Amino acid sequence: MADLTPPTPSEAFETLLAGNHRFASGTPQHPNQDAAARRAERVPGRRPFAVLFGCSDSRLAAEIIFDRGLADLFVVRTAGHVMGPEVLGSIEYGVGMLGVPLVVVLGHDACDVVVAARAAVEEGTTAQGYVRDVIERVTPSVLAARAAGLSNDRDFIAEHVRYTVDLLLERSRVLAAQVAAGRTAVVGLSYLLEAGTAHLVTSHGLPEAAAARGPSA
Repeated sequence: MADLTPPTPSEAFETLLAGNHRFASGTPQHPNQDAAARRAERVPGRRPFAVLFGCSDSRLAAEIIFDRGLADLFVVRTAGHVMGPEVLGSIEYGVGMLGVPLVVVLGHDACDVVVAARAAVEEGTTAQGYVRDVIERVTPSVLAARAAGLSNDRDFIAEHVRYTVDLLLERSRVLAAQVAAGRTAVVGLSYLLEAGTAHLVTSHGLPEAAAARGPSA
């Protein structure tokens, strides 16, 4: 991918999925990681092709599961991919200041935060300190999933990914404007821990043909 010519949202999406396919199939290339010259080349500036907003779970290391390297991804992570002003500002920085053409919200199965939010709704359990705040921010997704009659883990995760994408576009006028102008796309992916594969849940600003090429949940 040429440094001076930023990719289109579709190209960035395809690059990301290609890396995940390599990782899941056991044939990673580890691009942009091993050469001293490459590291030195990246010192003056950086041109990531995707902002990745995902869960902080230690099994969700973005550069590994998408087989990328230095300066490829602008990564923002919180438990349960819940957002506040710092997260919104970081994503807007990636899109507005760095010109990143793709924003990804990445959830995953067996997410402890979603499990805790379900327990809080269904059993009335509570957590201490700021963990409770994190769980409460996931609760709307759990309530929406229950209202839709969903019951299994993957459905709840997908609902939380969709909720996060919609909330991100609702709260960030900067991002919404970039999507409306066709300069940026926002996609939601659900990652399966055992298989190592990322599956498309929702997309905004991505051409239908590009979205169709991605794996679906």
